[in-house]
Amino acid sequence: MKSVMRTASVAAAALLLGLSASAIARAQDKPTLAFVVNGASDFWKAAEAGVKKAQGELPDYNLELKYPEQSSVAIQQRLMDDLVTAGVKGIMVSAVDPKTSTDGLNKIASETALFTTDSDAPQTKRVAYIGSSNVDAGKQAAEIAKKAMPDGGKCLGFVGLLGADNAKERIQGMKDGLAGTKIELVDVRGDDIDQARAKKNVEDALVASPDVTCMIGFYSYNTPRIYEALRDAGKLGQITVVGFDDDPITLGGVKEGTVAATVVQQPFEWAYQGMKLMAAYLKGDKSGIPADGLIIIPTKIIGKDDVDGYAASLAAMAGK
Repeated sequence: MKSVMRTASVAAAALLLGLSASAIARAQDKPTLAFVVNGASDFWKAAEAGVKKAQGELPDYNLELKYPEQSSVAIQQRLMDDLVTAGVKGIMVSAVDPKTSTDGLNKIASETALFTTDSDAPQTKRVAYIGSSNVDAGKQAAEIAKKAMPDGGKCLGFVGLLGADNAKERIQGMKDGLAGTKIELVDVRGDDIDQARAKKNVEDALVASPDVTCMIGFYSYNTPRIYEALRDAGKLGQITVVGFDDDPITLGGVKEGTVAATVVQQPFEWAYQGMKLMAAYLKGDKSGIPADGLIIIPTKIIGKDDVDGYAASLAAMAGK
């Protein structure tokens, strides 16, 4: 009797192992789509939520969001090369520096479906870009500055990657929006997505440029570092701050009036819509790809009266 029971147990265990192996095999058979960001930042938490929502609607795919070890063209390229080697079928990337990455991005595009987000690389063979119009976002930042400084002033900008298209376009958009006014964007300083350096850039500017009356944080973490440097120097409220994106420190500053307003993007939608777009494309449905390859998700200005409602919408997207 014991022998029969042992035989049954072994058979049951073998069956369970077989089912487990079968499930793993099925999971491995699913095509993988990857969303590759340009560096570590809380800005991408919303994109993680977008990928998660898309995963719930794309059960036949494995969806992943990948962070490079640091914000570097070479490291990001190596990450994408590794993904291609692992058999990833589609990659959506915020390129660290598109202008110097043409060959590398074209290599990826020749091996898998390549889409861009956040910072476009239109000179490459990418299928499409889904993200903000960074020029329009820069113009919205100019509107914030003009409203906050009707008598004019000198502004300094701070950004992560000076060579990235999203940075160049925001800066150009802001300059265009300020044309003909008494407000001047005198310089923009980069930090290569190094948060300690980002704050030090602001601290150095406070000493070297005492005539500056306005500071703009062009990347999501730049405004919080501006806020912290001004707070530590006892100058909050003395210098106009124009923000980008929705870091909690930025939104808190907008609500208390120490940040004039902030221009927000929709990385949740980039990821959610982008992953679904890639999946459809891989199935042969190209109807979602416009002729110009550009899918623009609008940016908007969040002022003091908008913060609570916007924060609630962020929490809802994150499932909180």
